Amino acid sequence: MTDMSPLDDVTVVDLSSGVAGAYCTHLLAGAGAVVVRAEPPEGHPLRRRSASGIVSPDGEDGALFRFLAGSTQSVVADPERPADVALVLDVLARADAVVWDPDSRLAAVPALQPAALHERFPALDVLALTAFGLDGPWAGRAATEFTLQAWSGAIGWRGLPGRPPVSVGGRVGEWMAGTFAATGLLASRRRRASDHGGQILDTSIFEAVALSLTNMHPVTYFAEAGRPRDPAPMSLLPGIHATKDGWVGFMTGTGQQWLDFCVLVERFDWLDDETLIAQGERERRRDELTAHIDAWAAARTTAEILELAAALRVPAAPVGNGATISAIDHFADQEMLVEAPEGGVVQPATPYRLHGKASLPAPGRAPALGEHTAEWARRVADGRRPSTGPTSGPGGRLPFDDLRVVELTAFWAGPSAAQFLGMHGAEVIKVESPARPDGMRALSLRAVDEEQWWEYAPLFHATNTGKLGLGLRLDRPRGLELLVDLLDTSDVLIENFSPRVLDSWELSPELLHQTNPGLIFVRMPAFGLTGPWRDRTGFAQTMEQASGMAWVTGFPDGAPQVPSGVCDPLAGAHAAFALQVALAVRDRTGEGMLVEVPMVASALNVAAEQVIEYTAYGVLAQRQGNRSPSAAPQNLYRTADPDDGLGGPLVAISVETDDQWTALVDALGRPGWAQASELAGFAGRKAREDELDARLGAWCAQRSADEIVAALWTAGVPVARVAMPHEPDHTQFAHRGFFETVEHPVEGSTIVAGSPVRFTRDRYPVHRRRAPMLGEHNAYVVTELLGMTADEYDDLEANHVIGTGLRLDG
Repeated sequence: MTDMSPLDDVTVVDLSSGVAGAYCTHLLAGAGAVVVRAEPPEGHPLRRRSASGIVSPDGEDGALFRFLAGSTQSVVADPERPADVALVLDVLARADAVVWDPDSRLAAVPALQPAALHERFPALDVLALTAFGLDGPWAGRAATEFTLQAWSGAIGWRGLPGRPPVSVGGRVGEWMAGTFAATGLLASRRRRASDHGGQILDTSIFEAVALSLTNMHPVTYFAEAGRPRDPAPMSLLPGIHATKDGWVGFMTGTGQQWLDFCVLVERFDWLDDETLIAQGERERRRDELTAHIDAWAAARTTAEILELAAALRVPAAPVGNGATISAIDHFADQEMLVEAPEGGVVQPATPYRLHGKASLPAPGRAPALGEHTAEWARRVADGRRPSTGPTSGPGGRLPFDDLRVVELTAFWAGPSAAQFLGMHGAEVIKVESPARPDGMRALSLRAVDEEQWWEYAPLFHATNTGKLGLGLRLDRPRGLELLVDLLDTSDVLIENFSPRVLDSWELSPELLHQTNPGLIFVRMPAFGLTGPWRDRTGFAQTMEQASGMAWVTGFPDGAPQVPSGVCDPLAGAHAAFALQVALAVRDRTGEGMLVEVPMVASALNVAAEQVIEYTAYGVLAQRQGNRSPSAAPQNLYRTADPDDGLGGPLVAISVETDDQWTALVDALGRPGWAQASELAGFAGRKAREDELDARLGAWCAQRSADEIVAALWTAGVPVARVAMPHEPDHTQFAHRGFFETVEHPVEGSTIVAGSPVRFTRDRYPVHRRRAPMLGEHNAYVVTELLGMTADEYDDLEANHVIGTGLRLDG
């Protein structure tokens, strides 16, 4: 190891006030960046934040803030004092980037807003985090995580028969937005190595929610299938079930896993019922199936069930929560949860590991309010500024246009990490076996007896744009030799198979680095490369169950429900971030490394508040349905629109601040019931939630959704129509070009979601190349990149080492 931290040459000023900005800078500081938090005299709002409602004692910062602000610095500046604003500007003159959101008093100063900062400091990257983005018809409108989930469709598709649809608990969208933001910021920084101008990175939390919480690219599916993938609210089956001593969660992502599950729960008659392979049929027979599964699970302990499931390779996990996850054996063995630097609190460890000569800094404590103000004032007073280099360059360069990436991945998490690199210029070569291609191809719109059925797979099309396709049999010695030859000329290898798969191929970092010492090898196993759960099968839903994300999703009187899928793009974004940290090291040293990014580690970080609150305050977060510990009133309300047969139409209303409450009362016409003095404060509203729900429910029931949105949103109240996830007709999406049209030679036109981080200087479509057909670019890779002759190519094809379509024989 060296004393060099990967990002120790990067300085970032944090002008944000919410979780998204704080998690963005938390990731940067965790990789060694100097993060300076500019705070108003009352301090960052998260210093006083507690999801449980506990107010920290005077002078003591909240536990969540201490986690997110670890290893950062604090400068206090009063926005009413010109000298203080000048100090912040002088700090910014020495920075590489600034993270901004509109809700801090400092961020409201005209000189500290994105356009003004970009004009004043053209070499600075200005990352702006807002609800809907900086422009468009919805820019600046009131929103909360809850209403963003409703607008995007993240609520509408999730629920159980006879119950309202339900939101994802824990402000996951804000954490996701922070991850995307940090990943985009490093990409912009890498472009500046050859094209020195800074830019505004316009990040929409709404788009982050739409990309990650709506169950696997529903817009693309709808565009190709002509019907929604999730036409009604639904939940996993099998899902989460009570055991003799807790809860256990299952995920049967493939037909074989469902068959294995039938053996697990001793229903061999279900094995013979081919209709149950389809999730829709299982949903139709929910009562019948759950009656048996519930009884079977209730007769056994969680440990007994997990042991049986592991033997049958059925993805399963204990349902963790703030009180239990630190005792889970794998998390303890792998030190995925650690004691905070201040002691007394358990928090997640860094969500990735570097196995190389550079090291990540040890987690540091959070700064006291204004602890570094005098130090920065002295730096400014000395008059010296670091050279920022030219503020503009030749232009036209993309962040990764010098990289070749080889991808050995399947489903969503791994492909999304590689897709990010392709979006921004890398040559990405996706390797698939003609005998066993990416499992996303199996989710086809065509029957398996139809020609080229594997090419009619909308979810594959959505997660694999920007890539070349290589059909290569790695179960053949010659196929492995070709892969190693390709890796000798590549910069990055990304894989997300079970660790035992690469073990069987003997593709170790040590072997690959013998001939290509600069190779960065990114591995994305479900649970990590070592530990008790190393060889267990896991999907996104498994991570959501184990980490606590499912624990806070659902209604108080029911079982936990998984967000269902968010951990795939979450893991992909964390892997793209960790890869860029490794690239920063290689750019300075020339040396590659192994980067380990367990899916579950990302989930634990996003669910951090649960274990932090429990170990700090002894308060266990619980499911609250569509309510929130930080908003009152908040819920879904039926409108006067005709019943659509799905329990709606519904609107979402969420009031997080006293000002929003005042705006709501005014919009309602100041009715007498709303004038009670205790309702002016959050505690009083929280105590009367049932009454407020009844009042709002009666008011909404007399109006259409459009009338409700028009009346409340214009008044400044966070409100939304509860959409379904396949509805991309929002004018805000269209204005910002979030969805892009892609042409496919078999499927035709399709629509694919873009990136929540929009580069305002480098405006280019991120889906410049469609997803590849199976083995489509074999000739290019074999003859041009590997330099083989046409005869050698024909021999490889004749011996089925390479292939251009699905071949199950030979």
